Amino acid sequence: MTDYASVLSTLRQVRGLSPFFALDVGRPPGTGPGGDGWLPGDALLDGSALPRTVEAIAERYRTGEDRVAASLFFLSFTARLLCPTVAAHAVGGVAPDIRPGNLWWRYGPDGLRVRIAEPVAGVGVVESLEPVVAAIREVVPVARGLLWGNAASSIAGALRTVGRSGVASVEDCLALGARLLGDPPLRGSGEFIPFPGEVVFRRRSCCLYYRVDGGGTCGDCPLPAR
Repeated sequence: MTDYASVLSTLRQVRGLSPFFALDVGRPPGTGPGGDGWLPGDALLDGSALPRTVEAIAERYRTGEDRVAASLFFLSFTARLLCPTVAAHAVGGVAPDIRPGNLWWRYGPDGLRVRIAEPVAGVGVVESLEPVVAAIREVVPVARGLLWGNAASSIAGALRTVGRSGVASVEDCLALGARLLGDPPLRGSGEFIPFPGEVVFRRRSCCLYYRVDGGGTCGDCPLPAR
């Protein structure tokens, strides 16, 4: 089976787990001048697209803290990309390339949308996300550990859904989680809590959602519930 076919087969296998596991492939319609807002992934790394998006998120959530908006952007970004990637590993398939150079993205009234340009095999999670972490920190001085904690939370959330679906056993999900979070900067970002028949994770940093008007703490937050 070719690289393209293997990636496409894996994405089809996992996309039904939830909307966050559905990763579309190919150039989106309406790109270019007068299009509907889709941008190449490399636009995340320089230029005005990322600062504009952080500003739009701040306005949407009515927060005056850019670091909160930056955190929410990356939390959504990692959820959209790491759910199908983690599930691909869980089913023994071929995980896609989610580096910026192989992405399309847009932020609009329906939130953040992300898709891959080509169905090619990817590299490690850290190598894939590190350029985006660096770009966000150039725009907003948000803590590096917070951003990688968001990625860890997305990985754990994906594993929880996979375990609940029965696609892979909870034991296999926990073993995969330990492997994916085993290297820096993901190492030490949180820990899996023993719980019968469930993937339970507690992160060591907070995504700051509680600072949004009407927000609260997430289920894996280290802070007391509020």
